[in-house]
Amino acid sequence: MTEGFVENLHSFGPVVAVVWGLTILCAVLWPQHFRNSFLLLGAMFVTMLFVSGFFEADARGWFLMVCFLLTMLALLLVPVLLILNGVQMLRRESFSPAHVLSLALGVVVGVGEIATIVYVFQLYGSREAGKTSLWVLLLGMTVFYFSFLVLSFVLYTIFIQIMPHRMRFDYVIIHGCGLKNGEQLTRLLSDRVDKAMEIYRRCKIKPIIIPSGGRGGDETISEAQAMKNYLLAHGIPEESILLEDGSATTRENLLNSKALIDAREGGKRTALISSNYHIYRCLRLAREVGLKCIGIGARVAFYYWPSALIREFIAVFVTKRFLIWAILGYLLFVSPLLFMMIWG
Repeated sequence: MTEGFVENLHSFGPVVAVVWGLTILCAVLWPQHFRNSFLLLGAMFVTMLFVSGFFEADARGWFLMVCFLLTMLALLLVPVLLILNGVQMLRRESFSPAHVLSLALGVVVGVGEIATIVYVFQLYGSREAGKTSLWVLLLGMTVFYFSFLVLSFVLYTIFIQIMPHRMRFDYVIIHGCGLKNGEQLTRLLSDRVDKAMEIYRRCKIKPIIIPSGGRGGDETISEAQAMKNYLLAHGIPEESILLEDGSATTRENLLNSKALIDAREGGKRTALISSNYHIYRCLRLAREVGLKCIGIGARVAFYYWPSALIREFIAVFVTKRFLIWAILGYLLFVSPLLFMMIWG
């Protein structure tokens, strides 16, 4: 057993180290690239195989079977959890299309998974699949493919949140997200500002904090000014605050903040702060506008997180480049089945 342990460590250990090293390196250098999510899944899969190598032959099979069953159980639980989360969102928040996303996605994924199970049982003991069965399989494969994209997005969003960062920044940008009663910070926004103050206090050389956000139609002051008032009330000196109060979107937050930073002398090392579900899209937009930065997420109430993350995924998915690659990947994934349906 000791020899097998050492052999597995020597033969497969370097592979695991290289795969994880590449994944972490890409996440640090290019955190906005979605391909990193596939590297992360690959690293997790390689790690599972590596761990299985420490078991005896019989136990190894059981270990891999348990991993497979747990994965299947997780996939079956996904629609149930999404539906429960959707119901909770509707109970705690006002009704809106955004708050129904979790419930709607849960229903779609659940129907797709049930359709796939029905198809498998229908084929059991049968040699040929009819046209109806092929359509059911296409539905199941479609759900599986897009569920895989969502899973990759979710895991990578979590992964970039736990990446360690050196607390040495010249600027800290806070993304605004609306006010309550026209001038007060919402819980979501105060959590972002609290995270920025935490980073400010952990930095030996104090950075400039840039509250970013304009004034909405139903607001008496800008989001940036409301955040500044909150910062001042919590002991942050005024000279450490630089307002950006002319933006209405995340892209404008970044463009206007970059202009303020570029206009000043000195170092430009920047952290952008937003809610944890929002960080990945912020990093993609930061790359587009040419702002080099590190994303740090503020906590979000757990019941709110799934629906918010789904909205973020949709916002990323509908971007031209991502959508083209996703469609090409989907067509490649289902191409054998399409061939059977058209020419079979």
